Amino acid sequence: MKFSEMPYTRPDIDAARAELRAVLDRIETAETAGAQLDAVEALNAVEGRLGTMATLASIRHTIDTRDAFYDAENDFIDEHMPLLEEDVQRINRALLASPFRAALAAKYGDVFFLDLELAARSFKPEMVAPMQRENKLASDYQKLYASAVVEFEGAKLPLPKLGPFKQSPDRATRRRAYETEAAFFDAHREELDALYDALVKNRTEQGRLLGYDSYLPLGYDRMGRNCYGPAKVAAFRAQIAADLVPLVAKVKAAQAKRLGVGALKFHDDALLFPDGNPTPRGTADDILAAGRTMYRRLSPETAEFIDFLYDNELLDVLSKDGKAPGGYCTEIYDYRAPFIFSNFNGTAGDVDVLTHEAGHAFAAYRAMKRGLPRRLMTPTMDGAETHSMSMEFLTAPYHRLFFGGAAARYEVFHAEQALTFVPYGCMVDEFQHVMYEDPTLTPEQRNAVWLDLEKKYRPWTDFDGLPFYSRGALWQRQLHIYLYPLYYIDYCMAQTMAFQFWTLSLRDPGEAWARYLAFVDQGGTKTFEALVRSAGLRLPYDDGAIREIGASVSKWLEEHE
Repeated sequence: MKFSEMPYTRPDIDAARAELRAVLDRIETAETAGAQLDAVEALNAVEGRLGTMATLASIRHTIDTRDAFYDAENDFIDEHMPLLEEDVQRINRALLASPFRAALAAKYGDVFFLDLELAARSFKPEMVAPMQRENKLASDYQKLYASAVVEFEGAKLPLPKLGPFKQSPDRATRRRAYETEAAFFDAHREELDALYDALVKNRTEQGRLLGYDSYLPLGYDRMGRNCYGPAKVAAFRAQIAADLVPLVAKVKAAQAKRLGVGALKFHDDALLFPDGNPTPRGTADDILAAGRTMYRRLSPETAEFIDFLYDNELLDVLSKDGKAPGGYCTEIYDYRAPFIFSNFNGTAGDVDVLTHEAGHAFAAYRAMKRGLPRRLMTPTMDGAETHSMSMEFLTAPYHRLFFGGAAARYEVFHAEQALTFVPYGCMVDEFQHVMYEDPTLTPEQRNAVWLDLEKKYRPWTDFDGLPFYSRGALWQRQLHIYLYPLYYIDYCMAQTMAFQFWTLSLRDPGEAWARYLAFVDQGGTKTFEALVRSAGLRLPYDDGAIREIGASVSKWLEEHE
């Protein structure tokens, strides 16, 4: 079914609660493993229907945050979905206490119970009201960001459309673009500070309701981290600071030399070539057409997937007034349909996001086609981001469809951007850890923490007096910090996985694709560590892993510089 034809009905919360309680009764009174397995399938159906309606409302709200109907529906879901959590958690606890646990584990795997344990310890009924407030605060941030329309070069533009100007070969234009973006954030400084302060305190309150000193243990559980904790994350970040930051510093020095600017300034950061970065040819429609051709050629599996995606209008990629920022992929479960949301702006980022989000969508399509239960469709986000970030590299043989003769230059551009991203991502993660370790920090202290982390992870950065950025507030444009706490280190770990799939593909494309497909097709049935081992790759936080992975990428860049 086409996305435009998918009907939306506001979830009936009372009816949903009654259905969940009926499922609970079936689980608790089941006299056989088969009866309990049937009850779990019924649970999957109920959660699927609720999730489908919530997802449809969310997608249509983010496509146009000014739409009064879906704005109201989004508010309704923010407020009322947490009311179901108590019933869901009763079901989780009943399953954990099941006398048929062995039979359930035989069907669904051990991860099913690991995730139940995380969910069960992440909730108390007293948390419903704070969860509702958290949803409202996050939506307020998203609507504020989406409202941004700025004047630049005689035109009114949503913020994503400043992207091409930030990459202009003209240095003065680049700086003006950053100043224009900064002006929006500075104009809303107090509101942005207040929203984040409220979110940090709200999440801290939720953590303390569970008996924790901070939000962090709850945050890790909500991210589903079922095979590692803060110690391994800290060890990973330490490797990045010690072994990758020096390599990236060399890449940035080479960039400055290419540009001929002497000392690199922050407003130079996005421009990698003096005559301009590689840009995809043609219009947004041309990019989408090239994407369809690429996936039809890549493999039989991706050919089937891309035709389903395009034929059912499961993409919305054009930047426009009122549209929420960023890009994402989500799943409309009852229609077995992934959906891609993005904000094209005419830069190489359009291709990056198409291949990235298509990696998520492909994995979701495969999981839903295989009939994996909703709770086991997707691995933890480190694994899910491996799907997407690896797809960016595994599609390299077809990037000429977008860039023509500039494809080789794009590959260098893409590899450099991927490498330089990782320290930034670690900075975002460490910043959040500090914020939740001390929720009493003032806005000025938060900004000071960010500037200190810039010295650790991006010592080459010189903000050169830019408003907003130079006072350490850059983090406020990173929507994950507000909306998805602690969800950023996953990108960094996944990037190191993508580098490994890429370097394997340079030696043996067939083997790389076979291992990638096997990785994808396991969905969420294994932990991240088990998925990595099954692919024969190195865990990002293994001792020496970053030194080895970074050296291989650095060597490729030197050979192709």
